[in-house]
Amino acid sequence: MKLSRRSLLATTAAVAAAGIPATQAQAAPENRGGPLRTGFERLAASGYAQLAGQRVGIVTNPTGVTRDVRHIVDVMHADRRVNLVAVFGPEHGFRGTAQAGGSEGRYDDPATGLPVYDTYLKSGQPLADVFTASGVDTVVFDIQDAGARFYTYIWTLYDCMEAAALAGKRFVVLDRPNPVTGREALGPVMHKEFATFVGRQPISQAHGMTVAELARLFNEEFLATPVPLETVLMTGWKRSQFYDASGLPWVPPSPNMPTPDTALVYSGTCLFEGTNLSEGRGTTRPFELLGAEGVDGRWADAANALGLPGVRFREAYFAPTFSKFQGKTVGGVQIHVHDRAAYDPVRTGIALLVTARQVWDGFAWRSDNWIDKLTGSTQVRTMIDAGAGTDEVVAGWREELAAFRKIRKEYLLYG
Repeated sequence: MKLSRRSLLATTAAVAAAGIPATQAQAAPENRGGPLRTGFERLAASGYAQLAGQRVGIVTNPTGVTRDVRHIVDVMHADRRVNLVAVFGPEHGFRGTAQAGGSEGRYDDPATGLPVYDTYLKSGQPLADVFTASGVDTVVFDIQDAGARFYTYIWTLYDCMEAAALAGKRFVVLDRPNPVTGREALGPVMHKEFATFVGRQPISQAHGMTVAELARLFNEEFLATPVPLETVLMTGWKRSQFYDASGLPWVPPSPNMPTPDTALVYSGTCLFEGTNLSEGRGTTRPFELLGAEGVDGRWADAANALGLPGVRFREAYFAPTFSKFQGKTVGGVQIHVHDRAAYDPVRTGIALLVTARQVWDGFAWRSDNWIDKLTGSTQVRTMIDAGAGTDEVVAGWREELAAFRKIRKEYLLYG
């Protein structure tokens, strides 16, 4: 049986002990325009009181850093006020050495001696068994997200919440900014029958939420057994802010997410993973460079002719060092966003798919229909194959997106 919203948001003695006002532990802190403080910074400022008396494990990766770029695992391990006993690594690993679709496995961290457990592709009872074997009482989550449904860290969050509930563990989420703002949700909503690790539950392609907001939504809307959840929110963050306004250092959350500019386009151009065109992996501008052998300047011309807001397209040529077209020179486009506020990454991604199919005879979807997993249904693929234009494709998800936006609104915590 689901817990009520009031039950989920009820404060605990640990929250009170942490010195974080009860109304702020699970609801929005006041935003008075001061410098941004992350969830970890607020937790540390409390002396980790929220974790007092607990054996703590943390789900994190290279993005779990302080503003002076010390890793929070190193910081917590050196602090006697917190009993950190385990680390849990997601896709790409705790220290971030693995490429897409890989992890670092089980090992002892050389810097701290802490056991590092692999969570990648584990869920349900097998992941609950990992938490049980680690001996932790509380699982903490602190990873920088990129704002897209198919960026797997939010589903690591979901899987870990579900597993923690099964294992009888507390769960604490330390919040960080959505790097592409939290202004609105965009794109198609996933259909349940297309659930995979790039989309466990029906949220929109660009969700416009922070991980703490998503955790609350997951806990109430999707988890069969809610986990005892606490969130430590940021102060000083506004929904309209892009990452460069945060004052925080950018650490690539995955090998092909090198800059905040990558995150800005990713929720649209990652769709090219579902095609036979390169999505720019193996270049210094992944997801900003797109192309294939035989593509020429007609693609950039066709895309620019659409007059999409906030963006222009440059005819580009590049030779990926790995992934699709490794070592071959390909033609295509580079995306140049000149007005971030006006730019719609998902609409732009659809427009690029439509125009690529129009100007290049070699265009094809991946044989496994991966595009359906990325978009969350067959709609985008079948409409483009039928010759639909950008406006028609976007209109196809309007009602489902409106319904998700209503649900999402209940879980937004910042102004």
